[in-house]
Amino acid sequence: MREYLLTLCITAAVTYLLTGPVRKFAIVAGAMPEIRARDVHREPTPRLGGIAMFFGLCAGLLVADHLTNLGQLFEKSNEPRALLSGAALIWLIGVLDDKFEIDALIKLGGQMIAAGVMVMQGLTILWLPIPGVGSVALTQWQGTLLTVALVVITINAVNFVDGLDGLAAGMVCIAAMAFFLYAYRIWYSYGIEAAAPATLFSAILMGMCLGFLPHNMHPARIFMGDSGSMLIGLVLAAGAISITGQVDPDALNLYVGSEKEAVHQTVPVYIPLILPLTIIAVPAADLILAIVRRTWRGQSPFAADRGHLHHRLLEIGHSHSRAVLIMYFWSALIAFGALAYSVNSASMWIVLSVVFLSAIGLVLLLLPRFTPRAPRWAEAFVPPRYRRRRAPAPAPAPTAADPRAAQDAVGAEDRSPVAVGVSGVNGATALGARAHLADGRRADGSH
Repeated sequence: MREYLLTLCITAAVTYLLTGPVRKFAIVAGAMPEIRARDVHREPTPRLGGIAMFFGLCAGLLVADHLTNLGQLFEKSNEPRALLSGAALIWLIGVLDDKFEIDALIKLGGQMIAAGVMVMQGLTILWLPIPGVGSVALTQWQGTLLTVALVVITINAVNFVDGLDGLAAGMVCIAAMAFFLYAYRIWYSYGIEAAAPATLFSAILMGMCLGFLPHNMHPARIFMGDSGSMLIGLVLAAGAISITGQVDPDALNLYVGSEKEAVHQTVPVYIPLILPLTIIAVPAADLILAIVRRTWRGQSPFAADRGHLHHRLLEIGHSHSRAVLIMYFWSALIAFGALAYSVNSASMWIVLSVVFLSAIGLVLLLLPRFTPRAPRWAEAFVPPRYRRRRAPAPAPAPTAADPRAAQDAVGAEDRSPVAVGVSGVNGATALGARAHLADGRRADGSH
């Protein structure tokens, strides 16, 4: 565990420290596109945050290669090198898109090629555990097609949800945390070495997201862009592929009996692993709804719009930060609910807890304009928007020593407000601007 934590910390530190220089580079390089109709930010913000995340990935893999226990993983498995190759390709495509905005079909082709590169180096699904049947061995073409489909779906699901400050990085970090806990349990508790690459990938993915989040929280100073969203989507998919198609269910030795019975009994184990859609169910649902919505309108499935889930949260009255926290809540609920169910499927309290938390989430959705207020003693530790508002102090009454102030106070009652948009209101000839100059003097003091 210490080596995984060290890898996570190094990845987060490198990503965090490089994001600032990358932001300056993005500004100089002109990677600051104009605000589009579907955007929610008000000022042009630099992209290319994926550059810092990619170098954080490289630093994490380099450190892990020189550690005692994790270093053996690079000798026994080619999966880390396969991940680095696919990540480099998808990152390069994302950088080009952040700068030049390449066509959506070209990006889709690049995603498929990146997945194919990983398959050629051994990072592929070899078999699937199917309840009632057992472990089904896949042919080379079946494994390749399933792997490519899983990678493309996950990349686009993460890319679709990257619409608010800190949303994609936070949701993927939550998914990676749940995935790490399960993969580490498979590797450490049952001694299955095939789960070690997935554990390493999820630890590095957490470091990438945690290092980038401080720069990306609202109001964001830099966006990860497609170079970042497609990269973290690929790493998440690589972890799921590594452990799903490599670990034999019968090797867990959880149940005595035939292989078919073992697979049937360990279905909860593979709920978070067969497809990563369970741990990123919110962006996956957003992806499906977007495709249906755009196809129904006769548009391309890749045409951008403002119909995503986070856009709808803003439209019903949620603030930017509140919409992000709600999406975090649903992601954590689904990811850790699936994780808890995979540990012990016989516990009814897990299902009841998920139902209870879902009810709380629905109540929060029905109260979009409710703003909690911190108690007096805690106001110094919370943002200003959560502090209690104090009534403004009354203005002091004018005294006889200040005749001009007294004259202003009397004249203010006779002034009527001027409607916005009337000609001359915002200019130098606005009426009422010189009401206190009653003695006929001009504003510059001359007569």
